[in-house]
Amino acid sequence: MVHTPVIGILGGGQLGRMTALAAIRMGLRVRFLVPKPAGPAEGLGEVIVGDWKDPDVLRRFAEGCTVVTVESEWAPADVLEPVLPEGTALWPKAETVRIIRDKGRQKRVLAEAGLPLPAFACCATLEEALAAAERFGYPVMLKRYRGSYDGYGNFTARSPEALKTGWAQLAQEDGLLVEAWAPFVRELAVLVARSPSGEEVIYPVVYTKQEDHRCYLVQAPAEIDPAVAEEARRVARAAVEAVGGIGITAVELFELADGRILINELAPRPHNTGHYTIEGCYTSQFENHVRAVLDWPLGSPELREPVAVMVNILGRRSSDRIDLRGLPEALRIPGVAVHLYGKMQVRPGRKMGHVTATGSDPEEVRRRAETAADLIARYL
Repeated sequence: MVHTPVIGILGGGQLGRMTALAAIRMGLRVRFLVPKPAGPAEGLGEVIVGDWKDPDVLRRFAEGCTVVTVESEWAPADVLEPVLPEGTALWPKAETVRIIRDKGRQKRVLAEAGLPLPAFACCATLEEALAAAERFGYPVMLKRYRGSYDGYGNFTARSPEALKTGWAQLAQEDGLLVEAWAPFVRELAVLVARSPSGEEVIYPVVYTKQEDHRCYLVQAPAEIDPAVAEEARRVARAAVEAVGGIGITAVELFELADGRILINELAPRPHNTGHYTIEGCYTSQFENHVRAVLDWPLGSPELREPVAVMVNILGRRSSDRIDLRGLPEALRIPGVAVHLYGKMQVRPGRKMGHVTATGSDPEEVRRRAETAADLIARYL
């Protein structure tokens, strides 16, 4: 009898959904563990709703899984690892997730590896934060160590008064990360897929456009000097090695005016900056994540066409009703792929889906993607 691998996913949001779709296409079975019902995961495999910080719940969930992976760095890989059933793998390892989920620890590990970063300080008190900002010069970025994503948990402080306000809003029991402002000319990102046996592929360097600290648009490849692209790939590869990343690891970067590259932050799983790979590359980030955690041969990360542009579909109001009136009109635009995530509630800025367009002319491809995304988002 042929054994069908079972992929366990801690989490049931859109990243778990798209990972599951890639696994299902290859004939694999998928099992989710979620702390509360999650729309994106529904209908894509076995969904277990339970306390995912309970070791017994985690052990029962993992029994029968070939491998367990994480949808986000907040997933309790550290709780699962000690009770992992014999024969079940966990990738990335809990230590990798622990390093990345805490921004202070992440920065320290990358700094110890000699990688380029903005100046930073882990501050336990407001007084320490004010002193760090004085050293770095304003503006500075305040970042929660844990629990920040999509702009939540970040604060730009342009004065001591603003820093005090940000501290009051964001500080956790062990304080905040204070980071010198990086005078970047653009933000870039690189995805690295690595398997436990050491095989590795690196995706094209992409340009990312942020609005309100949220990813709005991704263009692949980034229109940058080849030497800058090579340096971005080198830095990304070294960062992933420093944290022991297995599967997909995303590395967000700053490009400075003189061509230098600084690391912004890492994610130990598929990432918003790689959604374009579904239509844009021969092997999507989600398929290569599945292949990697199973220690299967990795697929080509090369682009199918010269340009791919992904635009996020962000909620514009608060509602318990999903209005898709704009979808048919968006689908009339040629060469556009629409991905909606099955979320049942809309909130301003919430990622409800994304649109990808491909082609040869960057401006024309971007126009198609932005137009389609706007047609859908205007009713959300």
